[in-house]
Amino acid sequence: MTTINQEQVKRWRLVLGAASEEKLKACGGGSGRLLDGDDVLMDEALAAIYDDTADASGQEAGSSGKSRSAGLGPSSPKLAKWLGDIRSFFPQDVVSVIQADAIERKGLTQLLFEPELLSQVKPDIQMVATLMALKGKIPEKTKETARQLVRAVVEEIVKRLSSNMQRAVTGALNRRQHSPLPSFTGLDWNRTIRANLKHYDQERQLLIPQKVYFFDRARKSKEWTVILDIDQSGSMANSVIYASIIGSIFASMPALDTRVVAFDTEVVDLSEQCAEDPVDMLFGIQLGGGTDINKSVAYCEQFITEPKKTLFILVTDLYEGGNRSELLRRLDDLQQAGVKTICLLALSDEGTPSYDETVAKKLSQFGIPCFGCSPDRLPELIEGALKGQDLLMLANRVQAGSNP
Repeated sequence: MTTINQEQVKRWRLVLGAASEEKLKACGGGSGRLLDGDDVLMDEALAAIYDDTADASGQEAGSSGKSRSAGLGPSSPKLAKWLGDIRSFFPQDVVSVIQADAIERKGLTQLLFEPELLSQVKPDIQMVATLMALKGKIPEKTKETARQLVRAVVEEIVKRLSSNMQRAVTGALNRRQHSPLPSFTGLDWNRTIRANLKHYDQERQLLIPQKVYFFDRARKSKEWTVILDIDQSGSMANSVIYASIIGSIFASMPALDTRVVAFDTEVVDLSEQCAEDPVDMLFGIQLGGGTDINKSVAYCEQFITEPKKTLFILVTDLYEGGNRSELLRRLDDLQQAGVKTICLLALSDEGTPSYDETVAKKLSQFGIPCFGCSPDRLPELIEGALKGQDLLMLANRVQAGSNP
């Protein structure tokens, strides 16, 4: 190792742990302690989860290696202090990762089972996924705190996405028919100019319109049917959460008849809960299990009464445990009938996970785009689909924006 400055020494010490201390001193760290003050507390907070020489109780895992002094143990006060420390020392996105690792690496489900501890957990989508996966094990005394945490995440996502989604849908549907009511923001410039070209004053070089056209701001109820068909297998956890909440946003729009369906080997219709309370809807989802996509698509077909006014969004990694050939036939039939059909391999901020490339390629040949999409890019996708844009070209544009 080459000589490094003191700040670099400190950073590497926090990353590599106590076992690296002597080597780092030799690289320019000096002979004294490399960490002091808040750095020591930060190191202990990290050690509690990432030091392989200490288990969750702070006991040394083996005779070799140096056990750190930190350890969460079974005690609620220790966990509470640790939660406070990580929230003090690290930014929110890092806190989310550390909390998730605390449960996965150290089995600290105590975070979820004690109301006073759970109330100190940073609400984030990973924690919601964990709560959904463990919902059957959460004790009664913690359930209300768990619901409050989930509600906080739901409200944050709705706040983040709702206005853009509302704008996208109304922007697509408002340009269907014209109205005599004047509104500058609703002025249809193209039609107004075309209709009044015969009134062009060549001498004054002015177009003097005799009639002005405006887009109608009022839409008929249930102008489009939107169906969200969501794979609730464990690998799709974040996508399930985002898709369910987006379903609740759709359900709040009078112009859309929204259906939300979740599936593994069975099909659950969540449309009613979606319209009433997205938190109830999320707790109605059971993450994990097998996958029968074909069975779910067959169930959703009953809601398609006007194919050319239906948007079908299938959220799945396409690993089919049911009848693959029948699934492909069904989706091709939907596409041929005029249903706007899109397959989202992921709806999350974390990129596209593993998926069945053979099925995805076949669907693309049918004209059904299959790609991962970040939630923030979804409004653009929805608006383009409702406007009748080419889905494959639209998907390429949205995907490029989701993965710069």
